[in-house]
Amino acid sequence: MTKKATVENFEVVLEPEEDGGYHIFAPSLKGCHSYGTTKEEALRNIAEAIALWLESARELGIAIPERDTVTVRVE
Repeated sequence: MTKKATVENFEVVLEPEEDGGYHIFAPSLKGCHSYGTTKEEALRNIAEAIALWLESARELGIAIPERDTVTVRVE
């Protein structure tokens, strides 16, 4: 039997660190943070952290937060 995969998109925020590297987190997933010495490494690390966060949430019966987007007009 094959396992069905689901692809989901999550917004992430990259914050350059003063000493180098990047702090990265998924705002919609409380406590889901990571780090990388490059943007590419940080993105790989947060993808793994998100997958683990979602797996743990499903196992523990924690609801995955609903996400949406808004449009902001700036003049």
